[in-house]
Amino acid sequence: MSTIHALAEQRVVLNDVTWETYLALATETDRPGKRIAYDQGVMEIMSPGILHENAGRLIGRMVEVFTEELNIEAAAVKSTTFRRSDKKRGFEADESFYIANESAIRGKHHIDLSIDPPPDLVIEIDISRTSMNKFAIYGGLEVPEVWIYDGQSLIVYLHAKGPNYDMANQSAALQRFPLTEAVRCLDRRHQLSQTELIRGFRGYVRRQMQG
Repeated sequence: MSTIHALAEQRVVLNDVTWETYLALATETDRPGKRIAYDQGVMEIMSPGILHENAGRLIGRMVEVFTEELNIEAAAVKSTTFRRSDKKRGFEADESFYIANESAIRGKHHIDLSIDPPPDLVIEIDISRTSMNKFAIYGGLEVPEVWIYDGQSLIVYLHAKGPNYDMANQSAALQRFPLTEAVRCLDRRHQLSQTELIRGFRGYVRRQMQG
């Protein structure tokens, strides 16, 4: 693993972890920044570095800019813990949004996936290349769309059936979202401030709308 990959995030995958142990860790308040994913006994604990967090927040801000400019209702729920005990699965994304189902969770202080819908869009930063197959988690919890940024590309996956996701050229949750421009902004994050990048992205979206 390169130094850049190691700085981006650190991951530990554990096997034969009980649901009760996962719950105890997932509800622990003293684990700043760590994300936990659980899939029927397999658990990953990820500690993000600044490269990881900066990339995730930039993509999240671009989604927010896009929805604001196009007047699309969206609720950011970031790294909320989503889980279902009957399926023994849970995850905490880097960024996540309710879009089509925004009104279904508006005003709620607690989301129960046995009765509430999952987020419409989940965004994962995976620069170090996780060894855990999270699509089984997302598919099991019926997340419609996942974006994965690997440090070079922002790839869209749409839920097909079960644990299966298909790569797509564009988002279904946010049609016309400029993926190529988003990657261009991410590529320049070491040269420009986040404010400059977001200002430039907003200008691009406005020009796109006018065109």
